[in-house]
Amino acid sequence: MTSVSLLSEVNDVWFEKWRCDDAECKYQMIKCGTAVADNLSGKNQITQSSLVSEIAKARQHIQKSLKNEVIRGTANQVDNVLISRLEAVEFENKDLRIVTQDLQAVVKKLESRIAALEKEDKAENIQENKKNEDDDDDDIDLFGSDDEDEEAERIKEERLKSYQERKAKKPSVVAKSNVILDVKPWDDETDMAELEKCVRSISMDGLLWGTGKLLPVGYGIKKLTISCVVEDEKVSIEELEEKITAFEDLIQSVDIAAFNKI
Repeated sequence: MTSVSLLSEVNDVWFEKWRCDDAECKYQMIKCGTAVADNLSGKNQITQSSLVSEIAKARQHIQKSLKNEVIRGTANQVDNVLISRLEAVEFENKDLRIVTQDLQAVVKKLESRIAALEKEDKAENIQENKKNEDDDDDDIDLFGSDDEDEEAERIKEERLKSYQERKAKKPSVVAKSNVILDVKPWDDETDMAELEKCVRSISMDGLLWGTGKLLPVGYGIKKLTISCVVEDEKVSIEELEEKITAFEDLIQSVDIAAFNKI
């Protein structure tokens, strides 16, 4: 190939074809209505059509609506939580109000009972003081003779003696205790019925036996748990334990399970 033929081929190359393609594309877009030609400052510019702008506005409106829905849903959730908490507080306040009313009623009853007792004690004290004053007035004779003084002294002594006798006849409060004893046998072959019979055979002034029952201890062994009421001044618990353990063939030991004053 000669140099002349190479030069002719180079001259046939179209270096500005892209400009023609670009112009053709713009022309087709204007023809389809997707773009309009606008000559601004000597330059051909492509602007968005009204359809594209409407689509963009629609997208913005949808995004804004979605955000509003999310905010509205969150606000509704917060409102529901607050409403449930307020309902719970109102329910608790209602219960507290009922309890407070019950307590107030109980306090009023107690106050009325205390007032009645105080009134009774006050009336009894007034009657006692009045009786003592009458007794003192009867014993005093400012214008009496010596014989009258002796008679008054004798009457006073008789009244004092009578008062002491009446006081002695009044039933005094007896101190008692409720005792529960655990009586343990030697082994599982011990006759527990005979053991309980021996325990109940103990008789002391001021001692009253109560109910008894058998409770398991372990390895087939059972203990006798028996209750009794004793007068503190008459019955010694130590002495009672000694009398129970005196049945040494049947009884191994005695323990105090409970001791309560009555």
